[in-house]
Amino acid sequence: MSEQEKIQLFENQKIRTAWDREKEEWYFSIIDVIAVLVEAQDYDAARNYWKVTKLRMVEEGNQLVTNCNQLKLKSPKDGKKYATDVATTEELLRIIQSIPSKKAEPIKLWLAEVGRERIDETLDPELIAERLIATYERQGYSREWINQRLQSISVRKELTDEWRARGIEKGTEYAILTDELTKAWSGMTTRQYKELKGLKKESLRDNMSTLELALNMVAEAATTEISKQQKPIGFEESKQVTHAGGAAAKAAKDSIEATTGVSVITSKKASELNHLVTDMIETSARMVEEKKED
Repeated sequence: MSEQEKIQLFENQKIRTAWDREKEEWYFSIIDVIAVLVEAQDYDAARNYWKVTKLRMVEEGNQLVTNCNQLKLKSPKDGKKYATDVATTEELLRIIQSIPSKKAEPIKLWLAEVGRERIDETLDPELIAERLIATYERQGYSREWINQRLQSISVRKELTDEWRARGIEKGTEYAILTDELTKAWSGMTTRQYKELKGLKKESLRDNMSTLELALNMVAEAATTEISKQQKPIGFEESKQVTHAGGAAAKAAKDSIEATTGVSVITSKKASELNHLVTDMIETSARMVEEKKED
């Protein structure tokens, strides 16, 4: 199966899913849906409920659970991938019918909407951006930050396309080059950067200030342009180009810090950043005004 793992939200509750590109079909984690239906307090409670329900359905001769599909999905407990019972939309609707729950109808409508949205996105990619904007807005991000985040996704895509064209293998080599790039401009590896912000599984970019995100974009855009000009072959040559792109962003970072007297790198997370970014802008403006007066 060629699946693309993704987290979907139903009433702010996470449901792990995987999209099968060949079959053009969603697979949903049954345990996650069970957790919503029975309002389970934790993952173990939902898993135990599904074990009992599954056993009952097997005893009743239900072929649906006998032939249940499994995919390796990330566990919400430790982040590792484990074989997880999954079901298609049609299969899940049949399972839902056997579970008494006041949320049965809402989740049925949600399942239908998820399927429709994916088909619509295939026909109109702009809908993907609209859904992403809506997700960030629900999480409390400002419109200005969201616009920059969307641009950063585009810049990142251009870089990975360039890496692929230069023979870089997706996965480990992408991760190593990303790590090298982050270290080149920020002075920290991706892991060190996340540790500074107290992040574990959360996205580093989603917890960057506007300025951090901008400098990361400079690093990636510069790397892409240098690579297009120099045409490196393979991993080692692309690694050198990555250092050059990161150095360009570091020069910008050092210049900003020298002017403002404020470190660009912050230990604060997304929930704390709006005030911080405002302070940095106000500090920069104040210093410019003071220089004018001098």
